[in-house]
Amino acid sequence: MNHPLMLKLSSDPKNVECVEPFVEKLVEKYHISPDMYGNILISLTEAVNNAIRHGNCNDQNKMVKVSMQQVTEHKIAFHVSDEGSGFDFDSVPDPTSPENLLKMGGRGVFLMRQLCDDIRFHDNGSTVEIQFNI
Repeated sequence: MNHPLMLKLSSDPKNVECVEPFVEKLVEKYHISPDMYGNILISLTEAVNNAIRHGNCNDQNKMVKVSMQQVTEHKIAFHVSDEGSGFDFDSVPDPTSPENLLKMGGRGVFLMRQLCDDIRFHDNGSTVEIQFNI
């Protein structure tokens, strides 16, 4: 069983569906507004999906770890870590550029940057930290 502030998932794409009940518990516990719920859910879903697909290459023997901590009374942070070698987060193509508009995928980091209050990459990109002011 997962700790209420931590989620550990094997890298099976179907495990992305575990993010929503995890976020729902945190919304209840920390009295997070409905507006923030959507931003947190989308950002965290994208981060977990990227960790499973790109970081761990859908290898079910590799784990994705999601943890949440309350940074201050009005700020929470999520860390999503995979077992991959990371990526160059500064060279992610802009999905709003005309040459990328019709491409499938490539919008996860862009969405996270738009929806969270702060985003940081650690461990060469194999851990993403997303923060929200609540």
